[in-house]
Amino acid sequence: MGEAILKVDQVVKRFGEVVALDHCSFDIEKGSITGLIGPNGAGKTTLFNLITGILQPDEGHIFFKGEEITRKKPYEIARMGIGRTYQIIRIFPKMTLLENLLVVGREKGKTVIEKAYELLHRVKLYEKKDEDASDLSFGQQKLLSLAQVLMLDSELILLDEPAAGINPTLQNELMELIHQLNEEGKTFVIVEHDMKVIMNHCQKAIALNYGQKIAEGSCSVILKDETLLEHYFGR
Repeated sequence: MGEAILKVDQVVKRFGEVVALDHCSFDIEKGSITGLIGPNGAGKTTLFNLITGILQPDEGHIFFKGEEITRKKPYEIARMGIGRTYQIIRIFPKMTLLENLLVVGREKGKTVIEKAYELLHRVKLYEKKDEDASDLSFGQQKLLSLAQVLMLDSELILLDEPAAGINPTLQNELMELIHQLNEEGKTFVIVEHDMKVIMNHCQKAIALNYGQKIAEGSCSVILKDETLLEHYFGR
Protein backbone atom coordinates (compact mmCIF):
# COMPACT_ATOMS: atom_id res chain seq x y z
CA MET A 1 0.00 0.00 0.00
CA GLY A 2 1.44 3.36 -1.02
CA GLU A 3 0.89 6.79 0.47
CA ALA A 4 -2.77 7.60 1.17
CA ILE A 5 -3.94 10.85 -0.43
CA LEU A 6 -7.42 10.46 1.13
CA LYS A 7 -8.41 8.82 4.39
CA VAL A 8 -12.03 8.29 5.43
CA ASP A 9 -12.21 7.27 9.08
CA GLN A 10 -15.38 5.88 10.69
CA VAL A 11 -17.67 8.32 8.89
CA VAL A 12 -21.36 8.34 9.79
CA LYS A 13 -24.09 10.33 8.05
CA ARG A 14 -27.74 10.23 9.02
CA PHE A 15 -30.79 11.78 7.36
CA GLY A 16 -33.39 11.54 10.09
CA GLU A 17 -33.72 7.85 10.88
CA VAL A 18 -31.96 6.80 7.68
CA VAL A 19 -28.26 5.97 8.09
CA ALA A 20 -26.72 6.82 4.72
CA LEU A 21 -23.17 6.01 5.84
CA ASP A 22 -22.45 3.72 8.77
CA HIS A 23 -18.91 3.91 10.21
CA CYS A 24 -17.35 3.85 6.76
CA SER A 25 -13.53 3.72 6.60
CA PHE A 26 -11.02 3.35 3.76
CA ASP A 27 -7.87 4.88 2.28
CA ILE A 28 -7.31 6.01 -1.31
CA GLU A 29 -3.75 5.50 -2.49
CA LYS A 30 -2.06 8.43 -4.19
CA GLY A 31 -1.82 7.93 -7.96
CA SER A 32 -4.48 5.22 -8.07
CA ILE A 33 -7.76 4.72 -9.90
CA THR A 34 -10.30 3.32 -7.45
CA GLY A 35 -13.84 2.22 -8.22
CA LEU A 36 -16.64 2.91 -5.74
CA ILE A 37 -19.47 0.46 -6.35
CA GLY A 38 -22.78 -0.51 -4.80
CA PRO A 39 -26.51 -0.51 -5.52
CA ASN A 40 -28.63 2.64 -5.61
CA GLY A 41 -28.92 4.03 -2.10
CA ALA A 42 -25.65 2.49 -0.94
CA GLY A 43 -24.22 5.88 0.05
CA LYS A 44 -21.82 6.54 -2.82
CA THR A 45 -22.96 10.06 -3.74
CA THR A 46 -23.42 10.94 -0.06
CA LEU A 47 -19.80 9.96 0.46
CA PHE A 48 -18.69 12.24 -2.40
CA ASN A 49 -20.73 15.06 -0.85
CA LEU A 50 -19.00 14.55 2.49
CA ILE A 51 -15.51 14.46 0.98
CA THR A 52 -16.14 17.70 -0.92
CA GLY A 53 -17.74 19.51 2.02
CA ILE A 54 -21.26 19.78 0.61
CA LEU A 55 -22.45 17.76 3.59
CA GLN A 56 -20.98 17.42 7.09
CA PRO A 57 -20.63 14.00 8.75
CA ASP A 58 -22.38 13.28 12.05
CA GLU A 59 -19.39 11.27 13.21
CA GLY A 60 -15.92 10.43 11.93
CA HIS A 61 -13.12 12.24 10.15
CA ILE A 62 -11.84 12.80 6.60
CA PHE A 63 -8.22 13.61 5.79
CA PHE A 64 -6.64 14.84 2.54
CA LYS A 65 -2.86 14.56 2.28
CA GLY A 66 -2.71 14.19 6.06
CA GLU A 67 -4.77 17.30 6.84
CA GLU A 68 -8.25 17.01 8.28
CA ILE A 69 -10.92 18.48 5.98
CA THR A 70 -13.98 17.21 7.87
CA ARG A 71 -15.43 20.65 8.65
CA LYS A 72 -13.97 22.69 5.83
CA LYS A 73 -16.16 24.53 3.33
CA PRO A 74 -16.52 23.25 -0.26
CA TYR A 75 -14.46 26.09 -1.78
CA GLU A 76 -11.66 25.47 0.74
CA ILE A 77 -11.58 21.77 -0.13
CA ALA A 78 -11.60 22.55 -3.86
CA ARG A 79 -8.66 24.91 -3.44
CA MET A 80 -6.75 22.22 -1.56
CA GLY A 81 -6.93 19.97 -4.62
CA ILE A 82 -10.12 17.90 -4.59
CA GLY A 83 -12.42 18.18 -7.61
CA ARG A 84 -15.52 16.30 -8.70
CA THR A 85 -18.01 15.82 -11.47
CA TYR A 86 -21.70 15.10 -10.98
CA GLN A 87 -24.08 12.45 -12.24
CA ILE A 88 -26.35 15.32 -13.30
CA ILE A 89 -23.98 17.55 -15.26
CA ARG A 90 -23.38 21.02 -13.83
CA ILE A 91 -22.12 23.24 -16.60
CA PHE A 92 -23.20 26.71 -17.72
CA PRO A 93 -25.38 25.91 -20.75
CA LYS A 94 -25.68 29.47 -22.09
CA MET A 95 -21.94 30.13 -21.87
CA THR A 96 -19.47 29.07 -24.52
CA LEU A 97 -17.12 26.19 -23.82
CA LEU A 98 -14.27 28.64 -23.36
CA GLU A 99 -16.30 30.74 -20.92
CA ASN A 100 -17.22 27.59 -18.97
CA LEU A 101 -13.53 27.04 -18.29
CA LEU A 102 -12.54 30.66 -17.74
CA VAL A 103 -15.21 31.16 -15.08
CA VAL A 104 -13.67 28.45 -12.87
CA GLY A 105 -10.01 29.19 -13.65
CA ARG A 106 -7.72 30.23 -10.80
CA GLU A 107 -5.09 31.98 -12.92
CA LYS A 108 -5.53 35.45 -14.34
CA GLY A 109 -5.08 37.10 -17.73
CA LYS A 110 -3.35 35.31 -20.58
CA THR A 111 -2.33 32.34 -18.46
CA VAL A 112 -5.89 31.22 -17.77
CA ILE A 113 -6.84 31.50 -21.45
CA GLU A 114 -3.84 29.43 -22.50
CA LYS A 115 -4.74 26.79 -19.93
CA ALA A 116 -8.36 26.70 -21.13
CA TYR A 117 -7.23 26.26 -24.74
CA GLU A 118 -4.90 23.44 -23.70
CA LEU A 119 -7.63 21.60 -21.83
CA LEU A 120 -10.14 22.02 -24.66
CA HIS A 121 -7.57 20.40 -26.94
CA ARG A 122 -7.13 17.55 -24.46
CA VAL A 123 -10.84 16.80 -24.36
CA LYS A 124 -11.07 17.23 -28.15
CA LEU A 125 -13.51 20.13 -27.96
CA TYR A 126 -11.27 22.99 -29.05
CA GLU A 127 -13.06 23.45 -32.38
CA LYS A 128 -16.28 24.09 -30.45
CA LYS A 129 -14.75 26.58 -28.01
CA ASP A 130 -17.01 29.45 -29.13
CA GLU A 131 -20.22 27.40 -29.16
CA ASP A 132 -22.70 27.31 -26.30
CA ALA A 133 -22.24 24.37 -23.95
CA SER A 134 -25.91 23.47 -24.45
CA ASP A 135 -25.09 22.54 -28.06
CA LEU A 136 -22.84 19.68 -26.97
CA SER A 137 -23.92 16.07 -26.81
CA PHE A 138 -24.35 14.52 -23.36
CA GLY A 139 -20.98 12.79 -23.63
CA GLN A 140 -19.24 15.98 -24.73
CA GLN A 141 -20.78 17.81 -21.77
CA LYS A 142 -19.19 15.21 -19.49
CA LEU A 143 -15.82 15.90 -21.10
CA LEU A 144 -16.36 19.62 -20.56
CA SER A 145 -17.23 19.09 -16.90
CA LEU A 146 -13.98 17.13 -16.46
CA ALA A 147 -12.09 19.99 -18.11
CA GLN A 148 -13.64 22.36 -15.56
CA VAL A 149 -12.25 20.21 -12.75
CA LEU A 150 -8.82 20.21 -14.41
CA MET A 151 -8.88 24.01 -14.53
CA LEU A 152 -8.62 23.87 -10.73
CA ASP A 153 -5.48 21.68 -10.81
CA SER A 154 -7.22 19.06 -8.69
CA GLU A 155 -4.97 16.24 -7.47
CA LEU A 156 -7.85 14.01 -6.39
CA ILE A 157 -10.77 13.79 -8.82
CA LEU A 158 -14.09 12.20 -7.91
CA LEU A 159 -16.12 11.11 -10.94
CA ASP A 160 -19.82 10.31 -10.49
CA GLU A 161 -20.86 7.85 -13.23
CA PRO A 162 -18.62 9.28 -15.97
CA ALA A 163 -19.44 6.54 -18.48
CA ALA A 164 -23.21 6.48 -18.02
CA GLY A 165 -25.35 7.52 -20.96
CA ILE A 166 -22.59 8.18 -23.47
CA ASN A 167 -21.73 6.35 -26.68
CA PRO A 168 -18.85 3.83 -26.75
CA THR A 169 -16.55 6.13 -28.75
CA LEU A 170 -16.80 9.01 -26.27
CA GLN A 171 -16.63 6.57 -23.37
CA ASN A 172 -13.33 5.24 -24.71
CA GLU A 173 -11.99 8.78 -25.20
CA LEU A 174 -12.97 9.71 -21.66
CA MET A 175 -11.37 6.64 -20.09
CA GLU A 176 -8.23 7.09 -22.19
CA LEU A 177 -7.96 10.66 -20.91
CA ILE A 178 -8.42 9.47 -17.33
CA HIS A 179 -5.53 7.05 -17.76
CA GLN A 180 -3.34 9.76 -19.28
CA LEU A 181 -4.09 12.06 -16.35
CA ASN A 182 -3.46 9.22 -13.92
CA GLU A 183 -0.03 8.65 -15.46
CA GLU A 184 0.63 12.37 -14.90
CA GLY A 185 -0.07 11.96 -11.18
CA LYS A 186 -3.82 12.51 -10.80
CA THR A 187 -5.74 10.24 -8.43
CA PHE A 188 -9.27 9.13 -9.31
CA VAL A 189 -12.23 7.69 -7.44
CA ILE A 190 -14.95 6.57 -9.85
CA VAL A 191 -18.58 5.81 -8.99
CA GLU A 192 -19.87 3.60 -11.78
CA HIS A 193 -22.60 0.98 -12.21
CA ASP A 194 -21.06 -0.45 -15.40
CA MET A 195 -18.84 -3.18 -13.99
CA LYS A 196 -16.92 -3.45 -17.25
CA VAL A 197 -15.66 0.10 -16.65
CA ILE A 198 -14.62 -0.84 -13.11
CA MET A 199 -12.92 -4.09 -14.14
CA ASN A 200 -11.13 -2.60 -17.16
CA HIS A 201 -9.97 0.68 -15.68
CA CYS A 202 -9.66 0.50 -11.87
CA GLN A 203 -6.84 -1.11 -9.92
CA LYS A 204 -9.00 -1.43 -6.81
CA ALA A 205 -12.66 -1.27 -5.85
CA ILE A 206 -14.56 -0.44 -2.68
CA ALA A 207 -18.11 -1.80 -2.35
CA LEU A 208 -20.80 -0.14 -0.25
CA ASN A 209 -24.22 -1.41 0.76
CA TYR A 210 -26.65 0.44 3.06
CA GLY A 211 -23.83 2.82 3.94
CA GLN A 212 -21.41 0.11 5.07
CA LYS A 213 -18.23 -1.00 3.37
CA ILE A 214 -18.82 -4.66 2.55
CA ALA A 215 -15.76 -5.37 0.42
CA GLU A 216 -12.46 -3.79 -0.63
CA GLY A 217 -9.57 -4.98 -2.77
CA SER A 218 -8.40 -5.64 -6.30
CA CYS A 219 -11.21 -5.82 -8.85
CA SER A 220 -10.51 -9.47 -9.72
CA VAL A 221 -10.75 -10.47 -6.05
CA ILE A 222 -13.61 -8.23 -4.96
CA LEU A 223 -16.03 -9.60 -7.55
CA LYS A 224 -15.62 -13.06 -6.01
CA ASP A 225 -16.70 -11.79 -2.60
CA GLU A 226 -19.84 -13.70 -1.57
CA THR A 227 -21.25 -10.80 0.46
CA LEU A 228 -20.86 -8.47 -2.51
CA LEU A 229 -22.40 -10.95 -4.91
CA GLU A 230 -25.40 -11.36 -2.60
CA HIS A 231 -26.04 -7.66 -1.98
CA TYR A 232 -24.94 -6.09 -5.25
CA PHE A 233 -25.88 -8.71 -7.82
CA GLY A 234 -28.81 -10.31 -6.01
CA ARG A 235 -27.16 -13.68 -5.46
